[in-house]
Amino acid sequence: MSARWNDFDQIFSAMDLLRNRMGMANRLFSDFEPPWGLSSGWSAVSNLPRTNLYDADDHLLLKAAVPGLGKDEINIKIQGNYLEISGSRQEKAPEGYAAHRLERGGETFFSRSLTLPAEIDSSKVEAKLKDGILTLRLPKAKSAKIKRITIS
Repeated sequence: MSARWNDFDQIFSAMDLLRNRMGMANRLFSDFEPPWGLSSGWSAVSNLPRTNLYDADDHLLLKAAVPGLGKDEINIKIQGNYLEISGSRQEKAPEGYAAHRLERGGETFFSRSLTLPAEIDSSKVEAKLKDGILTLRLPKAKSAKIKRITIS
């Protein structure tokens, strides 16, 4: 017995509807969503910036996609190994125009929280925004840095 793609799409659409009705609990499911979208239902994480996190010996490097946002529309908070990136964008019709289609939404708000694999020295964090990519250089705290021990 084989299922048709339409059947899967209906199941994912129902799951998406349930998730959206849960409101703020919506973030509960974000870690379990696939990194791709299907036709109308189960879409990729919509309001969360997609992130890549890289680890070096002395720092972490995080890149987050925040297209269309300016540096004044993004907030970054760090405490220990907890990072939160949030922001909002107000989409308005240009002056003299009436909105015909608003697929990007009127006001978009996002909040992304991550538990980092090491404590961060928040006084040395560097943040840059270029071409819709937020890059954070997150120096590890001295207590979190790996100390190599030689055997005598």
